[in-house]
Amino acid sequence: MPEYIWGRNPIAETLQSGRHVQRLLLAEGIREAPAIATILQEARRRQVPVETVPRHRLDQISHGAVHQGCIAQVEERRYASADDILAHAAQKQEAPFILILDAIQDVNNLGSLLRTAEAAGVHGVIIPEHRAAEVNATVVKTSAGATEHILIAQETNLTRVIDQLKKENIWVVGLAGEGKTLYTQANLTGPLAIVVGNEGKGLSRLVREHCDVLVKLPMFGQVNSLNAAVAGSISLYEALRQRTTQNGKK
Repeated sequence: MPEYIWGRNPIAETLQSGRHVQRLLLAEGIREAPAIATILQEARRRQVPVETVPRHRLDQISHGAVHQGCIAQVEERRYASADDILAHAAQKQEAPFILILDAIQDVNNLGSLLRTAEAAGVHGVIIPEHRAAEVNATVVKTSAGATEHILIAQETNLTRVIDQLKKENIWVVGLAGEGKTLYTQANLTGPLAIVVGNEGKGLSRLVREHCDVLVKLPMFGQVNSLNAAVAGSISLYEALRQRTTQNGKK
């Protein structure tokens, strides 16, 4: 079954990545739009066939999503592995910086977290193979195409992966409201994996038990929790702040 992505930014980012784009579908009358020029230029450079189709055809393919007049048919996503992520960090000669998502189910949250992870310099993201959102076209669009520039591993057993990372001396930090340590007080430098839990249930019991430490964000209002994507993004940028400060960078 063909795999599609839609939206101008996601398609532009995909054309800049190593993922093979099989063909580009444009709505009638959109070729003249200035925002499409860069996409068409890159498509020509990569020798991607471009077809003009009625807009309703794009509506059918995207199931009514906001496609902005362009859809790309792409090769099936190739997920990485935890070993690939570690190798990527080693190649960059950097301490591993990993995001683990424990059963995130909302595709918008997944896309937002992937976008933040890529922007924060995370070497790779690990998601469960079952009972969690997959990286589909909506996730690609929500991430603004960041999914095409970051390693994403899909693993069957998160606790086993966490144990594997701990054997590599990677400090595993779980984000949980019941944590005793404020996220700003935790040491987030060095080899690190941050674990963000499910939107409703938080971290699963086994994942929580396998974390080295649980950290929390301070809450001063009437609500007792933050959106998973927001909480995860705050934690990632605190880790980035600590890591860049340690390395003497601004």
